[in-house]
Amino acid sequence: MAEIRDIGVVGLGNMGGRIAVRIREAGWPVVGFDVDPGRAAELGLEPAASVAALLRRADAAFVSLPDSSVIERVVYDQGGIRDSCRAGQVVVDLSTADPASSRRIHADLAERGAELIDAGVSGGAAAAEKGALTIMAGGSTGALAAVRPVLESFSRDVHHMGGAGTGHVAKLINNFLNGVSLAASAEAMVAGKLAGLDLPQLLEVINASSGVNFATLNRFPKIVEGDYLEGGLTGNLMAKDLRLYLQLMQSLRATSFSGPPALATFDLANALGYGEQISNRVVDAIGDVAGGVRVQGEWKEKER
Repeated sequence: MAEIRDIGVVGLGNMGGRIAVRIREAGWPVVGFDVDPGRAAELGLEPAASVAALLRRADAAFVSLPDSSVIERVVYDQGGIRDSCRAGQVVVDLSTADPASSRRIHADLAERGAELIDAGVSGGAAAAEKGALTIMAGGSTGALAAVRPVLESFSRDVHHMGGAGTGHVAKLINNFLNGVSLAASAEAMVAGKLAGLDLPQLLEVINASSGVNFATLNRFPKIVEGDYLEGGLTGNLMAKDLRLYLQLMQSLRATSFSGPPALATFDLANALGYGEQISNRVVDAIGDVAGGVRVQGEWKEKER
């Protein structure tokens, strides 16, 4: 496989934009494309007029998009990735996507001699900015080896999970656990507030005990102080990921017992108007249903 020199990034939002900047800062020339035509220049990247123009320039193209329906349009529309890719080119899909769709794209790009790496990422926008993401990659060993130096410019760990689709399977399993722990921890914080507990102290207890999880360690110490860590995964995207996980379980002929309640919690939050805000706002939705409870500030006996 040819040496990777020039990089393209399609999708310059919260994650893709930060990843593109990290790649550029590591020394690779980066050309960017986004539905917002001014976004690439805002980030200090060379703008591409189209996906096709980007692929003419790039040895490897990185894609960071909201879901498989958008990814498939970028791949299959006229002048998209399938039409424009060339033999030896590597396309890395950093999105959270349907593994079945990812496997189809693997096969269709392979017919043109290009290779897809489905590379789920975990850590959120803050980790992307620090270059500390965890990557779960599916695809050929050779293609992954070719782009690994680029992946390492914005990640702390790169795990090869196996063949086509396995990176996105691993990401869905991770995001299922993320969603369940966030929803459960939000409920626990509202319960603690209603019971009159000091929430920072409660978090200290939980984080030294068996209830500890990513949300209690990294999210709620900030949230109870009023910082919702805006800029990360939205409530709508969390619900999308949980639906994809449930589809995965159905395809595996397995039953999910914890997924449906977690999805219902985020569906509720989104219906209450929190869908385009960070998924951490699920705690406010649970508080709304409990009579307008907020986890910040002093507890008052008649708070509701």
